Amino acid sequence: MADRHISQPSSAADALLRLGRLSLRELSMESLLQTVAHLVTTVLPGDIEASVTLLIKDAPSTVAWTGQLAVDLDERQYERGHGPCLHAARTGEVTEITDTRTESRWPDYVPRAAERGNLSSLSIPLVIDEEDGVSGALNLYSLKPDGFDENSRSVAVAFGPHAAVAAGNVYAYQSARKLADGLQTALASRAVIEQAKGVLIERYKVTPDHAFRLLALASMNANRKLRDVAVDLMLTGELPVVTPRDTDGRPRDSQSRSPLGPEAPKHS
Repeated sequence: MADRHISQPSSAADALLRLGRLSLRELSMESLLQTVAHLVTTVLPGDIEASVTLLIKDAPSTVAWTGQLAVDLDERQYERGHGPCLHAARTGEVTEITDTRTESRWPDYVPRAAERGNLSSLSIPLVIDEEDGVSGALNLYSLKPDGFDENSRSVAVAFGPHAAVAAGNVYAYQSARKLADGLQTALASRAVIEQAKGVLIERYKVTPDHAFRLLALASMNANRKLRDVAVDLMLTGELPVVTPRDTDGRPRDSQSRSPLGPEAPKHS
């Protein structure tokens, strides 16, 4: 899933500069983190695959990767519920395996990693939104033991705060948009419900509270959302009529009534 359209940065500083210049309003969380994964692999030496784990309320997923090996190793850890990438995401600690063939932690994971050819790894924590329980890890998988020297480790660790801040800003922006869209939908729903109440008030000469109760009862009896019932009333001039049933589910012998109850006006 590497982004082939991003030109190669000349240095780690150049890569971090590009990361800081990204337009967060134009990027999804996935595309931003994909860019992070691509940039970090281009400036680190050796044959390295990268992935980004996103942990939302302790539910992990891989949202960006540069190769299938990284995805497979991430998912292996998710299946087991532990591993270096999950440890980094949960604890905020940089987590390194220098040699999967001799690593004693996570004994049901590291042999699998070694079998797949991953001999060392480095996971950098990403603190994205502590209040909402959103964190992550930038995971680097090397095909060599001791694949990360002091310099490459420093470069990788430097990406963490930049990536976390950028991801946090995207998350905040998307959350704000989602909230705004939700409020807009709620306001639209409220408007059509108020219009439907107005129709019932005018037609049956009832109070606003009674009109709302008629809509609510119709919604329950028809097993539909209140807003949808209100929209139908505005379009057709009618509320849904449901045949009353006894507690055992059989239709009553009496004549079908409005679902609004005996005290409610009948449909015209």
